[in-house]
Amino acid sequence: MKIARDDDNKNDDESTYSSSSANNLSGTTLKVYRYLYRIGKPQGIHDVQNGLHLSSTSLASYHLKKLETMGLVKQTEDSQKFFVDRIIFENMIRFRRSLFPIQLAYLAFFVSTLAILLIVFPPKPLSGAYVFSVVVILIACGIFGYQTVVSLRSSSVF
Repeated sequence: MKIARDDDNKNDDESTYSSSSANNLSGTTLKVYRYLYRIGKPQGIHDVQNGLHLSSTSLASYHLKKLETMGLVKQTEDSQKFFVDRIIFENMIRFRRSLFPIQLAYLAFFVSTLAILLIVFPPKPLSGAYVFSVVVILIACGIFGYQTVVSLRSSSVF
């Protein structure tokens, strides 16, 4: 899913936001969404303000309400905390508080396969099949390495 990078327009009417407008998530609202997604547990308005160093609680509240109207976050029933209800980063893996592109997992798999092939199974006489397998794995490493870099540059998650 592509995420726009335009600046927030704070004068937008809340009624114009819908779940389809999640494609237009940008600016500070995107930062608030990423923060809640990265933390992975409900956060209050003050937590968001402090975590993102926002100037006021009303600014944090505005962006949280905007995300709630878009259908991306919800409030807990017992308190004034918010949590991510709909995930828009489909190609990301969350490990603790970090987000990684899924291509990084494939890259790690192929790099470790290449290391095992070269270190654990070196052939005594070099065969064509061995060279072919090393070349194929190197090509896969190159493809997934490139895709990881592209994903990191374009995703605006970090």
